[in-house]
Parts: sequence; structure tokens; C-alpha cells
Amino acid sequence: MKIGPQTNRASLHRRWGVPLGVATGVTAVSLAAVVILGGTGDTGPGVADPGHGGGGPAPSTTAPGPGASSPSGATSTESGFTVTDATTTPIDAGTVTRILASCLGADASRYDPVVAVRTPLASADSDGVVVAVDSAGQYVQCQSKGDKGSSPDSPPTFINDRLWGTGRVISYFDSLVEPAGRGAYLMLGAGHYTSDVAKVTVSFGEDPKEYPARMAGGAFVYGAALSPDTPPGPRYTGPSPYVHAYDASGKEIYDQTEDPIFTDEQ
Repeated sequence: MKIGPQTNRASLHRRWGVPLGVATGVTAVSLAAVVILGGTGDTGPGVADPGHGGGGPAPSTTAPGPGASSPSGATSTESGFTVTDATTTPIDAGTVTRILASCLGADASRYDPVVAVRTPLASADSDGVVVAVDSAGQYVQCQSKGDKGSSPDSPPTFINDRLWGTGRVISYFDSLVEPAGRGAYLMLGAGHYTSDVAKVTVSFGEDPKEYPARMAGGAFVYGAALSPDTPPGPRYTGPSPYVHAYDASGKEIYDQTEDPIFTDEQ
């Protein structure tokens, strides 16, 4: 049957297909982004770059990534879906302040937002994400719903910024997929990029088309709406997202689909 807004409410949290031993202790957060004061890629206004450094609370199920099998009873296809929208829009500065305050509490004053966006559609628990950074270059990410923010991490200031892909060009934060109405799903993700990177894109499953991520302050985020081509099962995990990075000359310097950390060739 088709999944509607009243079914399968639990978020499916994805740890970028990382082996469980690597991802131990790491929980996921949603990410659809809006840049606050300036940035690159498909961005809106962004904030000053604080330097390159380097996190919805519903019951979650880890979704499989590249090279991983689906959990028992889950369904995930690398084909047979349509990305209907991958456009994110900026969140205004006042709303971002309220999101961080409700997400981080007293610690909010230590963080400056770098990317904050609304996703192309909203789920019951998510409609955007804010990524912020402190003076030490440590990032946090807060899932948004309206002007409220939340994090499944404990403490909410925790984020795994040590999960680097091969070559240490891209570092991964968290991603998720959530049902967002009848036959529609919201996919969110985020991470960190080094100063060698001028452009970050994301592809989904076996579809080679790449969609630009929002970039600012050393962080990237993406948000996409997709619909399965056929009615999915009750625990649909969606296609795997794959990150690509390019330098200023346009040369691809990182391709997650070829990264052995995220395949069975470990």
C-alpha cells in the first residue's frame, strides 16, 4: 500500500553507510539547509565563514547506505524513484536564533549559524535544519520544525566530526529519510568540506544526476523530496545518497560511490 501521512511516522536515520563499528555512539539528525549570510552552491544569504573545522526525536531505525543490506523488513531500492524537488530556501536570522535556542539551550550563545534552510517539503517532524559552529570549529546541527529546534544527540552539542571519507576531503554528519505525505519522502543530509572543495553535489541511488548542496562556513547540507515509482513497504529507507566534491577548476576530487569506506571493499 502507499504510505500516507498517518503511517510509518518514525524517521529512518542513515549514517552514510558507515560500518556500525565506526558509527557507534553516533545518532542522526535531519538536514535540509538554508544559508544565513552567504555561501556557495544553491545558497541564499550566508554568514561570515568562521573557518573550516571539524548533530525530530522520534524512534529511529538505521537505514542502510552504500554496501549495506536493509534491516529485516525494510525495503530500499537504488532505482525506481523520482526526485521531485531538491530546492532549499533560506531561514531568516530571527527564526534561526529561536531554533538554536530551543535546540541548544544555554549553549546556543557559543555557536554561530553557518547554514540554515527549509527543505522542499515538510514531514511531521522536520521542515529544515540549522548547522552552527563554535570558535573551535566544532559543528552542531539542529533539526527544525517551524521556529523550534531539536537534536536526537545527547548532549545536543555533540556531533561526530571525525567521520572522514578517504582522502579527508569530506567529513560526514548525519542524514535521514522521513515520510512526508502520501507517496512522498523527505531526505536530508549534511557534512563538512575542506578548503580544497569549491562545490559539493549529491546523487541518489543509481541515478547519476547530481544536485547542488548548500555550502557555507565549511558545512554542506542538502534536502530533497522524492517519490517511489511503485508503492513501497512499511519501512521504506529510500535510495542511498552519494556525495561528490569538486575543486575550483571543476575537477571531481571526491566521489563517495568509489570510496572503499562506504562499500563492501573494507
